[in-house]
Amino acid sequence: MRLCSIASGSSGNCIYVGSEATHLLVDVGISGKKAEAGLNSLGLTGRDLDGILVTHEHMDHVAGLGVMARKYDVPIYATPGTLEEIQKMGNLGKIDPELFREVKPMKISHDAAQPVGYRIAYGNKKVGICTDLGVYNDYTVECLKGMDALLVEANHDVKMLQVGPYPYYLKQRILGERGHLSNENSGKLLCRILHDKLQAIVLGHLSKENNLPELAYEAVRMEITMGENPYRAEDFRMMVADRSNVSPVINIA
Repeated sequence: MRLCSIASGSSGNCIYVGSEATHLLVDVGISGKKAEAGLNSLGLTGRDLDGILVTHEHMDHVAGLGVMARKYDVPIYATPGTLEEIQKMGNLGKIDPELFREVKPMKISHDAAQPVGYRIAYGNKKVGICTDLGVYNDYTVECLKGMDALLVEANHDVKMLQVGPYPYYLKQRILGERGHLSNENSGKLLCRILHDKLQAIVLGHLSKENNLPELAYEAVRMEITMGENPYRAEDFRMMVADRSNVSPVINIA
């Protein structure tokens, strides 16, 4: 099983998860051309895709969805509320309704119609992908326990956001319960789901204006090492997903 971030950030998100038998994208919030190039770097093309899983309808998660769906006739999996919103979006172009498949994955808190994270299993291996959540709770923790690899949000540094250029209402949205997870809260969430067999952690969906890869990495490391859990950060492979470039592939043994 493989996990790879093709792009992950406030300007566009696209994650590959696959095996020898099945190839999936989670979101296509980048251009179809860029998504195709990302697949090519993995030795794949859009024709190899078995499905696109959509977390929610915001443009940084669906910008290239229409292009990929029309070009490759690839099924689109999402919640009923998300599919309804996608069909209203004229800027995605016409998408054949026959491609839509309703799913009910793990719920998250975000200001979208019916946003979700995904848990993907192949054999006895499991990957969790969870970004765009303003808060987490016991339900979130239970959903993400036992994963072999995790891609979780570390969207912003709170101090950078507070003193940054965003207008007040946008700062409040990001900091709110339906906004985005800070670096520190990402680390606190991870403290509750770490386990001996976790092979890799990817920090994703970093804000271009309100975070830095080094800040996210060190803040999460600090929370893990100093948190109420039996682990230290160096016990796990951890990386930050690049905002606009394909990240190293994680092979889950």
